[in-house]
Amino acid sequence: MKQDFATLNTGVKMPMLGLGVYNMHGDVAEKAVAQAIASGYRLIDTATLYNNEKEVGAAIRGSAVARKELFVTTKVPNTSQGYDSTLYAFDRSMKLLDIEYIDLYLVHWPIKNSRKDTWKAVERLYREQRVRAVGVANYLEPFLDELASYSELVPAVNQVEFSPFLYLEKLLQKCSVLGIQLQAYTPLVRGKKLQVALLTELAAKYQKTAAQIILRWDIQHGVAAIPKSANPERQVENLNIFDFEITADDMRKLDELNEDYRIVDDPMRML
Repeated sequence: MKQDFATLNTGVKMPMLGLGVYNMHGDVAEKAVAQAIASGYRLIDTATLYNNEKEVGAAIRGSAVARKELFVTTKVPNTSQGYDSTLYAFDRSMKLLDIEYIDLYLVHWPIKNSRKDTWKAVERLYREQRVRAVGVANYLEPFLDELASYSELVPAVNQVEFSPFLYLEKLLQKCSVLGIQLQAYTPLVRGKKLQVALLTELAAKYQKTAAQIILRWDIQHGVAAIPKSANPERQVENLNIFDFEITADDMRKLDELNEDYRIVDDPMRML
């Protein structure tokens, strides 16, 4: 199946669309990842916090797809932030995943009083070539500004909640200028907004689903996305967005759906 890739500031290529596995556990998680890879997914996004790294790793090892064809992300848990504890957390993730390497390691949240030490440990992991790229998650503009004051590396990726209903235009522009790839989690707003009239109208116009319209909107803004689904048909549907283009006028209409609507906590509470 056709796919688009972003070239990160480390030179590594990352698929623009991947599978998120938040709140998937046990056999469900392993089966969902195995199905996704078989369907054409090449990016799998997990985190220590999700408590499914073992199952994700098992699905990857059991796949017929070569490891080098896959892109695997995991994240430092909030409970392990700090310099030494971050290094330990990375080792634990490697052990649980039981794969040759991790492609992208992210600071999961900008935890107050520990995010600097956490980032310094993440930079060390990259310098020692233990991970192919490093980045952050939930870093809005003030956190990126603070990070720039002590960072020796520009994050390769910033993963944030992002959708037409939470269109973080200024953050997208800032990341673009800095050379940081923005990546959207909960891009489909957990299904809560798929019945909005504009989405229904555009789905009919382009002969796609409302979910596909949203994901295509992400891609055309240069934003990668990691929709979550354990449903095989939905997984295929979500990936099938690289064969059409939304017009500039319709993109503007989608932009105007913004209402600062969040599913997950606002990172600004951690400032």
